[in-house]
Amino acid sequence: MRDSSPVPPRAAQLSRRAALGLAAAVPLAAASPASAATPVIGGERLARAGVQVRGASGLPKRLTARSWLIADHESGEVLASYHAHTHLAPASTLKMLFADTVLKNFGRTERHRVTDADLADIPSGSSMVGVKPGITYTVEQLWLGVFLRSGNDAVHVLSHMNGGVARTVAQMQAKAQDLQALDTHVVSPDGFDHKGQVSSAYDLTLFARHGLADADFRAYCHTKTANFPAGGKKTFQIQNTDRLLTGAWGVPTYDGLIGVKNGYTSNAGNTFTGAATRGGRTLLVTVMHPKSGGSGVYEETAALLDWGFKEGAKAQSVGALVDPLSEGGAPAAPTRKAAKAAAGAPATAAGGGSSSWGLAGGAGAVVALLAGGAYAWRRRRRVVGDEAPEQQRGRHQG
Repeated sequence: MRDSSPVPPRAAQLSRRAALGLAAAVPLAAASPASAATPVIGGERLARAGVQVRGASGLPKRLTARSWLIADHESGEVLASYHAHTHLAPASTLKMLFADTVLKNFGRTERHRVTDADLADIPSGSSMVGVKPGITYTVEQLWLGVFLRSGNDAVHVLSHMNGGVARTVAQMQAKAQDLQALDTHVVSPDGFDHKGQVSSAYDLTLFARHGLADADFRAYCHTKTANFPAGGKKTFQIQNTDRLLTGAWGVPTYDGLIGVKNGYTSNAGNTFTGAATRGGRTLLVTVMHPKSGGSGVYEETAALLDWGFKEGAKAQSVGALVDPLSEGGAPAAPTRKAAKAAAGAPATAAGGGSSSWGLAGGAGAVVALLAGGAYAWRRRRRVVGDEAPEQQRGRHQG
């Protein structure tokens, strides 16, 4: 993994309903003006600048990430954070949302013969697992390509099986809305660098928490190696690019690590969401854009996990990972300050990353799209791979 460009932290931004392009791709509801009283998902402290922690000390001193968050998986309590809602390029960590959206649409043993059309719209230079036209793959093999090698080729094949890239992007945006991941704007299903494609440490942690509730998601992200079809009866071995899981590039494996997903692009730098269990407790950590390249994203993640398992029991919550709207999660209400600022202000059309959905209309449309999509579709920029060799410094990847 290569050095990311050192950029000073930006002030945390308030969450926004980032669903641009969704209404155009799949017309679900009439657009309504976005309110200026934008809610802060998970609690107002998560929108503050600087480190947020209460009741515990000893946080790692050498954290360089532009944004990070540590939370308890079961309770959803945020134990500590830094610019949790800052909008940043997610790179391949966005594939967690892709899995949250598409994973249940196909059985593991379903088979698909790949065509040239399935691979025609992959960004030039993308990270690839080695999917080839004319070869028949099981859905399980394709997902292993997504989770282990961050293969954009596998992502695009599954997207075409799901009804196409545009439809999949729309479903991902709807899924983000349902999960209340309102910092996220999806442009591509693979996480590749595209203008306007952003997420946040908070949202990526939501994606991981939701995904880990699914046994297949959990198994895929925990798999270290697998055999991948090469045509006929031939196979080749692929290895998970998560260094905390495999110990690659001299990074010590992290005791109790479950997964989840790493990423790198020249725009995003290094990003990683990890989950680990010790002593019956599971913690989630997301680290975005550390200044240190190479294995720095893993080192900072491991340091935060160590702190969480040692000091986390003393920490008082500074926020919460909210539940999905479709599972009874309560939509966030505007803070008093936001509501006061919006009082009397004219409504404006969506723009600059805001959705044109109203809260009620957006929630209803989300449920409609998710239900309809699952029913109806059950049936190269310069990139090299999320853990490409160190000598390939400076190249992009999705």
